[in-house]
Amino acid sequence: MATLFATTVVSAKPAAKDYKLSDGAGLYLLVRPNGSKLWRFNYVHHGKHRTLAFGAWPEVGLADARGKRDEARRLVAAGLDPSHEEKVARAKARVEENDTFKTVAKEWIAKNEREDMAEITLSKIRWLLDMAYPKIGNRPIAKITTQEVLAVLRSVEATGRYESARRMRSVLGRVFRYAVATTRAERDPTGDLRGALTVPKAKHLAAITNPKRAGELMRAIESYSGHAITLYALRLSAHLFVRPGELRQAEWSEFDFDNSVWNIPEEKMKMRRPHRVPLSTQVMSLFEELWDLTGTGRYCFPSFRGDRRPMSENTVNAALRVLGFEQAEMSAHGFRAMAATLLNESGQFHPDAIERQLAHIETNGVRRAYTRGEYWNERVTMMQFWSNELDRLRSGAKVLKPNFGGRQALA
Repeated sequence: MATLFATTVVSAKPAAKDYKLSDGAGLYLLVRPNGSKLWRFNYVHHGKHRTLAFGAWPEVGLADARGKRDEARRLVAAGLDPSHEEKVARAKARVEENDTFKTVAKEWIAKNEREDMAEITLSKIRWLLDMAYPKIGNRPIAKITTQEVLAVLRSVEATGRYESARRMRSVLGRVFRYAVATTRAERDPTGDLRGALTVPKAKHLAAITNPKRAGELMRAIESYSGHAITLYALRLSAHLFVRPGELRQAEWSEFDFDNSVWNIPEEKMKMRRPHRVPLSTQVMSLFEELWDLTGTGRYCFPSFRGDRRPMSENTVNAALRVLGFEQAEMSAHGFRAMAATLLNESGQFHPDAIERQLAHIETNGVRRAYTRGEYWNERVTMMQFWSNELDRLRSGAKVLKPNFGGRQALA
């Protein structure tokens, strides 16, 4: 039975020696000669007498001390040592304080690097996380709330970058799930934010899909007077219609010229699946010419600053601007849409064969199970057809010549 009162604790005076004021059930107040008043709890664990400190009065009041005692007694009754459990809790708290969001995020990025995630993907992830670090980077990841995450995303939305906010939520969620998997957090708070963000309007990448304009584009490319390697990147972007990153990072070791095939490894593909690209006779000739320029190095399209890195991701887009094609009309990625549109409109190839050549994956799981074929023979025929079609479109109208303003005009 409790024997102490708050007034007793307040009025307790120091003496020449330590003395105790018992509250019952093992709890007592230790009064020291220097006037400090300390809460202590005596208990027995596995036959051994132990003492646990609950803190000093008045920071820990009588009611708080009794609550700590009752919790300790429950642990003893369960066969646990309250002193050991307290040490474990303190150690866990220290670990949690060190396991900040930024620390865990960097560890997760390092894991993705070891797993050969594409560098362009990693750079986008780092960019998104860099925007989150100022608000939650130094917070223990286990303590970050849904409201804190929402505040980070709202700050990005406030700038009008709705798509960036959506992508950031996805990246943050992957970091939190990694923290859960490595026992640094209990849950992923981003799961509660479904439906909270502004849905961005669908944005189609600029692409020329009109046959006449496509012919003008091909003639403009042939008139390009910039760097020779850029000219081949423009030509091959049109003929191969792979993703821009896949083309600029192409390595000579990936090509089987004896069988007219480019084998792109899975780590360079967006969907992390290896991809094969049939090479038409025109493409084979272009690579033969390009070999004379870059064949001694690793990359087919090396950086202008050194052959240890691939060409910049902005090179082809910049060349299109020089040729007079505005950003709203054509982009490096637009060669894919141009090919997809005109090949589908030709009516000569199965839509699935076109999708396979674009390295698209069927999103419908049931349908995907029934469309496992790669349509390889049809794709070989299709890629030769496409190169022939580009040649036909290019020769179908007057040649474009550059004017002094850096744009193209009809001769």
